[in-house]
Amino acid sequence: MNTVNNSKAGPAEGKAGSRLVDVIVSMRPKQWIKNVFIFAGLIFSKSFFSMEAVLRTIYAFALFSAVSGTVYVINDVIDREKDILHPVKSKRPIASGRLKPGEALLPVLFLLVLAFLLSCLLDVKFFALLAGYFLLVLAYSLVLKNHVIIDVMAIAAGFVLRTLGGTVIIKVSISPWLIMCTTFLSLFLALNKRKSELDLLLDNASNHRENLGRYTPGLIDQMLPVVTSTTIMSYSLYTFSSGKSSYMMLTIPFVIYGIFRYQYIVTAKSKGGSPETDFLEDKPLLLNIVLWGISCLIIVSCFY
Repeated sequence: MNTVNNSKAGPAEGKAGSRLVDVIVSMRPKQWIKNVFIFAGLIFSKSFFSMEAVLRTIYAFALFSAVSGTVYVINDVIDREKDILHPVKSKRPIASGRLKPGEALLPVLFLLVLAFLLSCLLDVKFFALLAGYFLLVLAYSLVLKNHVIIDVMAIAAGFVLRTLGGTVIIKVSISPWLIMCTTFLSLFLALNKRKSELDLLLDNASNHRENLGRYTPGLIDQMLPVVTSTTIMSYSLYTFSSGKSSYMMLTIPFVIYGIFRYQYIVTAKSKGGSPETDFLEDKPLLLNIVLWGISCLIIVSCFY
């Protein structure tokens, strides 16, 4: 009797486990790397010597990851019919049919409510930023992503909210120049993503997403030099005017190399569709980011 019951329970448990894995995959853990912008306030305010500030920032990172993961699932449910036309997105659990919309939405909506409750307990202002971020990315998934130029501006706003969330949670201020740098850097990444999508989808781009038909390689090639130069300039002005240490100017070459290296892998290696993967897979770019981070930590620790 026990043997029969166990043999029947096994496949059911296996399916439940498989669904859980598919839900986690749909939340796109690799893209949670975008939430590292939350740590900017911790690093540049020299708050990383405070264990409480470190823990609060880690909590903020986890909460932003939970909320962003929830929106990814909602977005996949909304776009499942269009994603079928995409050579990469069609393999996702929801688009491929492995995971039904109801099976995906129920656990992530519970996670979303939990994240909001925990954020409110941490800090009311942080909760407001997190809720604003959720509404922004939800609006992006439903409406804004279909409007040319506004879509990349919405992406940039999401990164700014991440950065502000990291400062609010530890109650520190951040330089306006660093906010500007975050804005232009995210615009740079978003435009390169659009360029990569155009190259990948070719004439089928507008069928996958309406506004992709409005972008052209020529238009993006005109926009990219603007955001590239302003990203480098705003970061440079931050290092000049931070008022704490002129040694921060030594990190400018890392930023210049990182921008140019990323532009190289997008153009020469046909990447850019997934920035979080590109950062991890391109060893020179990853090494450059690590060296920049170490340099910032040393300068902030020793000369701020």
